[in-house]
Amino acid sequence: MNFMRNYQDTPFTQKELFLLERAIGALKETTGIVTKITAMEPILVDGRRVDATIEIDIAGNLYPYTVEIKRIDRFAALGQIKNQLDRLQQPGLLVAPRITNETADKCRELDVQFIDANGNAFLHAPGLYVLVKGQRLQAKEEIAAATMEAPRGGTATALRVIFALLCQPELVNAPYRELNQIARVALGAIGWVFFDLNNRGFTTGGTKKGDRRILERQRLIDEWVTNYPVKLRPKLNPKRFHAPDPNWWRQVDVTRYDAQWGGEVAADKLTGHLRPNTVTIYMRAEGVRQNLTKMVVENKLRAAPDGEIEILEAFWDFLPDETPPDIVPPILVYADLLATMDPRNFEVGRMIYEERIHGPDAKA
Repeated sequence: MNFMRNYQDTPFTQKELFLLERAIGALKETTGIVTKITAMEPILVDGRRVDATIEIDIAGNLYPYTVEIKRIDRFAALGQIKNQLDRLQQPGLLVAPRITNETADKCRELDVQFIDANGNAFLHAPGLYVLVKGQRLQAKEEIAAATMEAPRGGTATALRVIFALLCQPELVNAPYRELNQIARVALGAIGWVFFDLNNRGFTTGGTKKGDRRILERQRLIDEWVTNYPVKLRPKLNPKRFHAPDPNWWRQVDVTRYDAQWGGEVAADKLTGHLRPNTVTIYMRAEGVRQNLTKMVVENKLRAAPDGEIEILEAFWDFLPDETPPDIVPPILVYADLLATMDPRNFEVGRMIYEERIHGPDAKA
């Protein structure tokens, strides 16, 4: 089953194909179900490129699926994956190296169908129901599976650069020194990020000044939102607090603290369709100690490990073009909402995606 002649032959693509074929083989071993790959990296009628399409054969009845191949390290990524699969016109299927028992239960709760390289699966359709949990690879196979590492685009450094490019597309042809200041990364790392993006088909050009372009922006957004809560967000020095008054934030000008609203508060301000249960704030790293102390004292906040208020360091240095100055860029609001794993936030997240992020020319 060699599809490599039909699409870009890159190391990452080979690993995706290897994982998909391995998961299909494992599904047959644990259930007897036969599956056929019908296309790799097809472009759907809406212009979106997906990882693959497959057909599952049950006694001659064919069940088509659109496949997204992902690593699932933590629950936080499942919100974006569910949203991504729900936007597809036919049933979506997550393919992963390994789905743990806990992740499988969460997938069932969110109605995310999946198969993995161990033979675990959750599939359902009229005339079809499969649930397999607890399957594990043999020791030598674990070593092989470990080689299916995340692409360079999933590193914290790459996520900072890609966020700047998605929010400010003109930066794709900016000098590296300008990007290193805006994305707050080492100058030497930027070339590697562009090399990886070009190698995976997300950018083109670059040999002449001003000719580099971003390709498949929506797919790159999906990848960024999936990786952000796992790879970058935990590194933003998060701190949690509690406020005696749950509505304290409504009267606060957060820009006084060199900060912006994210998450549920930002979503409420953008849509008016969400009553926030949590408060997310991004504060510039410069002067963060003084500004944080000022915010805590003036608003009577107290430190609390499980508090409903989370304050993180901002990881970019620009203002959104079409968003109020007290709100982070919409793509970050969207990522925060999906990472909560709260179904009520998924609906508002989809609204923000469609109204403020979707489309080849939209500003994130």
